[in-house]
Amino acid sequence: MFGDGGESPSRHELLSMVKKHSNLIGKTVVDEQDASDVEMDQTFWHDVLDLYFIGGRDSKQQQDDDLLFFVRKMGLHGYGFNDNLEGNSPYFVRRWAAKLDELVGESSVIVDWRRSLYLNLIAHTSYSVTVAICSHQTLQNHQSNQGTPLSPIYKILKTVYASPSRVNFHLDSRKEVETKPAYPDICFAVDDFDSTFDAVVLTDKDHCYCVLLNAVGGAAFPTEKPPPQDTNSPPKHNTDGPQTNKTKLTLFSGFVSYQMVREAYDAGKSGFGSLLPFGHSSGKTDRIYMKGPGGRGEVEVAVSGIADHSLDEFGPQSPLHISQGGFKIGAMVRKAASVAQVAAKNAYAVASSARNPDHAMVPLKCCLMSISLPWEHIAHDLLFKGGAPVNL
Repeated sequence: MFGDGGESPSRHELLSMVKKHSNLIGKTVVDEQDASDVEMDQTFWHDVLDLYFIGGRDSKQQQDDDLLFFVRKMGLHGYGFNDNLEGNSPYFVRRWAAKLDELVGESSVIVDWRRSLYLNLIAHTSYSVTVAICSHQTLQNHQSNQGTPLSPIYKILKTVYASPSRVNFHLDSRKEVETKPAYPDICFAVDDFDSTFDAVVLTDKDHCYCVLLNAVGGAAFPTEKPPPQDTNSPPKHNTDGPQTNKTKLTLFSGFVSYQMVREAYDAGKSGFGSLLPFGHSSGKTDRIYMKGPGGRGEVEVAVSGIADHSLDEFGPQSPLHISQGGFKIGAMVRKAASVAQVAAKNAYAVASSARNPDHAMVPLKCCLMSISLPWEHIAHDLLFKGGAPVNL
């Protein structure tokens, strides 16, 4: 379909074709009359995937992996109508090879090439997640006036990867215990969540827990080669300010107040309504599920209260005083940043004077475990979303 013996389209040209024929993305009710003939043509999507991820592999960045994902066609009873070929998972995986048809083999008959193209576009794009503690007042000021700076009290930036599978973590052992398909959701998991976000502690009732997911490069951001210039004419300067190509895109942004996290942590049962439905697991750490703005996406967070060791500071073996030696400090105080420890201690000192213990301030450590979003939301934003990204 492409080239007819001539030069193959560039990645920018291919992406423009994909945008042109992506009218069905994001629609809950699909009317095939709304789709172009090309959009329903599996051969078109097969060829685009072949050119973009097989033929274009020599332009892959060093950090890209060489796995390709293939979504199975849906039968009358969902995925898995042809179990003799590839099992009952909604997708299967192959390692890159020079020829697409040889790579897929006889499984080609069960591949939905359109959805496979989108899934690979998502999987081969680079992402970062920002977790921050912000003042509620600062967030309100920013929402009312976008020009107001949004300066976090504390933040952590972490590289994450898009996957059509989900990892279930065992909170008491901090080890992944099961991996299962998540598709049509895409999961961005943080395997080392406990150590990565150890210092993210809400220590004030004005604190808010903020999560941002940004796409920052990779397959959805092909590098465009500048057009050749006439050597006899003076060089052209960019008069449009920053480059027009997207280099960063916010896919998810949301925050919750300390009070909302505290109520979930205390209750251990449904109490957030539609905004933050959550689950409760036994033990000292609660697994809380937070719905994104407008019900879009889901954030999984491990929340634990920081123990009050303020009374220990006068003891000869106080964990606040011991920095070295044979004492198992980690068993007495869970590792936390010194700033968070001091803030937690001060918060307890204030809370101890409160008459009603139910309103006492309890420092809460919030460790982001994963973010999940439907693939169609991600694909739509990668292709069409404009505007400046959210920066923290």
